[in-house]
Amino acid sequence: MIDEVAGMMLSVLTLPRTVGVLLVAFFCFRALDIVKPFPAREAQSLPGGLGVMVDDLIAGAYTLLLLVASRALFGWPQ
Repeated sequence: MIDEVAGMMLSVLTLPRTVGVLLVAFFCFRALDIVKPFPAREAQSLPGGLGVMVDDLIAGAYTLLLLVASRALFGWPQ
């Protein structure tokens, strides 16, 4: 549970907390958490609870990058 919260918080770290940003971030984060793009899948094999935490932080970082790029290129989400 704390891993999901940490990943979601990272996904909006530098963005305004508007309804649009939060909704897009949530769905993007969940999709990336399920798909587990490189290196998130590999991070799951880290010992103890570290792997569980790191894979969600990677998904959160990817989400943040996607949203920052989307806002810079298209001005969306507001």
